[in-house]
Amino acid sequence: MLTETTHKKPNPKVSEMAENLIGSEIIKLAAEINKKIKAGQVIDNFTIGDFDPAIFPIPADLNKAIQQAYADGETNYPPANGVLRLRKAASEYIKKRQGLEYDPEDFLISGGARPLIYAIYSTVLDPGDSVIFPVPSWNNNHYTHLHRSKQICVEARPENNFMPTAADIAPHISEAYLIALCSPLNPTGTVFSKSDLEQICDLVLEENKRRAGIRKPLYLMYDQIYWTLTFGETKHYDPVSLRPEMRDYTIFVDGISKSFAATGVRVGWAFGPHKVMSKMKAILSHVGAWSPKAEQVATAKFIADENAVDTYLDWIKEEVILRLNLFYKGFMELKQAGFNVDAITPQAAIYLTAKIDLRGKTTKEGKLLESMSDVTTFLIDEANLALVPFTSFGASDDSPWYRLSVGTCPKESISDIFARLRNAMASLS
Repeated sequence: MLTETTHKKPNPKVSEMAENLIGSEIIKLAAEINKKIKAGQVIDNFTIGDFDPAIFPIPADLNKAIQQAYADGETNYPPANGVLRLRKAASEYIKKRQGLEYDPEDFLISGGARPLIYAIYSTVLDPGDSVIFPVPSWNNNHYTHLHRSKQICVEARPENNFMPTAADIAPHISEAYLIALCSPLNPTGTVFSKSDLEQICDLVLEENKRRAGIRKPLYLMYDQIYWTLTFGETKHYDPVSLRPEMRDYTIFVDGISKSFAATGVRVGWAFGPHKVMSKMKAILSHVGAWSPKAEQVATAKFIADENAVDTYLDWIKEEVILRLNLFYKGFMELKQAGFNVDAITPQAAIYLTAKIDLRGKTTKEGKLLESMSDVTTFLIDEANLALVPFTSFGASDDSPWYRLSVGTCPKESISDIFARLRNAMASLS
């Protein structure tokens, strides 16, 4: 006779890391939105940091080069650290455009930025090591968890455009082995000022002088994947250009995903200290995280063509800032009309940082918007507008700020979006 216990489903054990791993909050939100869209709801979805190829196609020259590379049979394994031609092209690219000189052997090519960031964490951290990163920021909490490390979050403030300062970092620096920074920052589209980044670099250099010969160094991961998408008077600064001594401790993350609307092409690169890069190469050689060879060959050809690169960057920057400015203008008009909204002047990347605080308001159905989660749901259901709350990037639950991504936005629709948002907020009491 079968007992009740016989019918119980097995509960297999997995690692503590896997058991407690939290999935991407953004992907979860996107899935909820897609479910509503499939059910017939019309939603302007500005949650994913991606591009609609119908609006932002990749450069025509890159497209042709990819197709030619496949036609030429570039379909076997690439070298573990990337095709030499691409490493040389990337080295020359950052030399001409940033003034940074790194040998092609100190470059590592991968399938976008994510494997590179994973490899940086794996290379410089031991289990239990501490990582400092600002919130809001993208995925550092998850990478820290994956490596069984300890996260030290410093919550950045709107008055500093949500960029961390040396004063934020200083109290924790003696216990950390990695500082993870991104500029231009995902999710805010804001950048480090020269002074703020110099002060952070000086902290790192001073700390490493104290550690010399005694402890493992403190490294700085500098994700600059959006660095060519800066607007107006905004300038991109990097640690090594400001403080050459930072060369021994800085690992850069870069690639074509954002600059050339090529998120699905999957070509990224990292560069930095030779030993770190060689160990990252060894790690990724086991993971098999390389970018497809044809895409590498094509990217090498494209980024070596200065005219083609400049032409595309001029076009995409014009299209992105047009959308960002229209959204910024819309929020400023709502603010002037008395609604509790705000926005930070666009600086870089494809993101607008917007504040929408409707807590304490009541819907026409009588529902009180008590939390920011309630506000987010209200925006989706009543304004047909989907944004990513900063809570999804590690900010506190009561943060009223959102990321708005313009890479999928037809510019002709923006006025209608604000008409719906105004009407939805006006319906509240």
